[in-house]
Amino acid sequence: MNFTPRLIFWELTKRCNLRCVHCRAEAGESSSNELSFGEISRVIDEIASFAKPILVLTGGEPLYRPDLFEIAAHARDRGLRTALATNGTLIDEEITRKIKGAGMARVSISIDGSNAATHDRFRGIDGSFGLALRGAELLHSAGIEFQFNTTVTKNNVAELEHIIALALDKGAKALHFFLLVPVGCGIEIADSEMLSKEKYEEILNQIYEWTINKPIELKATCAPHYYRIFRQRSGAEKSGSEKNDMSAMTRGCLAGTGVMFISHRGEVQPCGYLPVSVGNVKEKFIKDIWNDSALFASLRDFNRLAGKCGLCEFSGVCGGCRARAFYRSGDYLDEEPYCVYIPQRLRN
Repeated sequence: MNFTPRLIFWELTKRCNLRCVHCRAEAGESSSNELSFGEISRVIDEIASFAKPILVLTGGEPLYRPDLFEIAAHARDRGLRTALATNGTLIDEEITRKIKGAGMARVSISIDGSNAATHDRFRGIDGSFGLALRGAELLHSAGIEFQFNTTVTKNNVAELEHIIALALDKGAKALHFFLLVPVGCGIEIADSEMLSKEKYEEILNQIYEWTINKPIELKATCAPHYYRIFRQRSGAEKSGSEKNDMSAMTRGCLAGTGVMFISHRGEVQPCGYLPVSVGNVKEKFIKDIWNDSALFASLRDFNRLAGKCGLCEFSGVCGGCRARAFYRSGDYLDEEPYCVYIPQRLRN
């Protein structure tokens, strides 16, 4: 099987103006050790030489990088589509013009509640909800495609349908639901905020129903078992090829198979939530890291999955979350701990 990166998430900085309780990056204020514009441009050239993924520019808060739009424009000029992942609070009229000028394909704004009380409590700063919605409104007025990203926790699980309504009201192209992964600050709230695996199953089934009934693109992210539910309920044999690249139904866990993550220091990981480095772009060509990493090779061999994931008839379409497995046991090939499904082989 030929594995090509479809999405590359690039943490341009760890700096951020919010203090989110779940932050993967444990965001701080220091800009030390960030890759320079020259280093980033070189790696973009390397990426474009062997693949044409969507490059998601993230952080921290990527708008803290003064050269963000130069980076995006360089990627665009090399034939790569770029997307911006932001908390939305720093978007004003000037930033909106720069986003449009850099040719970004889509902007994602983190919205973790249907109201200020819920969102601001999760994001750690009063007023962040209103600022994020102002950013969304500016993007919409400028004709820039944007989506909302919502991390699903006990904090907001009762508000998900209201968040859909909010996304529709603001003109969002899509709403992506992220199921909490316990890394970074997320480890500290795992016990208090993570849903039970039974509740995950309930919510993922509800999301499936909303995808049918709601007039907006919905996607479950960091929830590979959604792809098992999708096939169980729809009878689909193939992925949804009719969808665009931003929402394509591919496979559950894409870590190391269709996705990779580059940190602000140049460390390459299978995804942003699996904190295992496979090399640094300062020392190796990105193509060689992608093609030659033994860790990536293990993630691409679904027969190496352990526990019930290794026995599951849906391992090829789900695969379980490798980051949650790593969090639970220290083995990224172990079974997904937040899945209720019992494989047919175990039932027999």
